[in-house]
Amino acid sequence: MVIALLLLAGHVHPWEGIGLQALLVLSIPIDIWALGLCSRTVFLERLSVDPPKGSALRLWAQWAVFSIIYLPLLSMIVGGVKALAKSATEATLHYFEETFMVIPVAEKITIELVMWGIPATIVLIILLYGWLFGLGALAQRHVRASTPVSGSFQDIVYKWDLLRIPNDQPLTLVAFTGVGLVLVFLFWGLIPVSTPHPHEEYQFINVKNEEVMVEPKAVLKNAEQVLLRAEATIKELEKDNPESQKSEADKKSAEKPETKSSAQ
Repeated sequence: MVIALLLLAGHVHPWEGIGLQALLVLSIPIDIWALGLCSRTVFLERLSVDPPKGSALRLWAQWAVFSIIYLPLLSMIVGGVKALAKSATEATLHYFEETFMVIPVAEKITIELVMWGIPATIVLIILLYGWLFGLGALAQRHVRASTPVSGSFQDIVYKWDLLRIPNDQPLTLVAFTGVGLVLVFLFWGLIPVSTPHPHEEYQFINVKNEEVMVEPKAVLKNAEQVLLRAEATIKELEKDNPESQKSEADKKSAEKPETKSSAQ
C-alpha cells in the first residue's frame, strides 16, 4: 500500500503499465519476508520443526519458478477446454433447434453458459489443486531438511516469541523510524502540490453568488469612456469613407428644395 501510494503521488498508476511492473518488483522483498514469517510459524506450530536459515528465499524462488512454468500451462489448458466446450455446445444446440424446436434467446444463453461453464470450471479446479499440490511438495523438501524441536507446545510458542524480539531493540526502533521518515519525505517530494485543491475542471455545486456593490460614479465614468470611444470610432470611419460623406451631403441638398417647394 505504501508503494502504491508513492507511485500515485508520482503520477504513475500502480495498476497498469510501468506502475504495475514496479509494484510487483518492489513487493518481492516483502513477499519473501512474509513467506519466511508464515512458513516458520507453520513449521514450528504445526510440524514442530525449525527451518534452516535462508529457507524463505529458497522456497520463494522454487515457488516462483514452478508458478512461472505451471500457470501459463494452466491458462492454455483452460482456454483450450473452454473453446472446445463452446464449440460443442453451439453444435449441440444448433442440432437441437433444427431437429426439435427453437430455443428463446434468454434460455439459450443460460443453457450455453451452463454447458460450457461446468467442464471448464471442473478442469480449472483440478489444475488449481495440482498447482497447490506442487507448492506443497516443494515445501515438504524444506520440512525434511528442518531440525525437529523438542518440548511441549508452550515451549515452542515461547521460543517463537523470543525469536520475534530483536536483539538490539533501540537500533530496530531507529531503523523503523528512519524508514518511515524517508517514505514521508519521498511522498511529499513526489506529490505535485503540498496543499490539496480541486481540479481545474471541477464544477462546484451550491456556490453562493457574491453581491457586487454598484458605484454610480464608476458606472458614469465607464459610460463616458464608452461614448468617447464610440465617437472616436465614428470619426475614424468618416475619415476612411469620404464617399459616404458626399452621398449624405447630396441627399441633404436634394431634400432642401423639396422642403422649400412643399412650404410654398
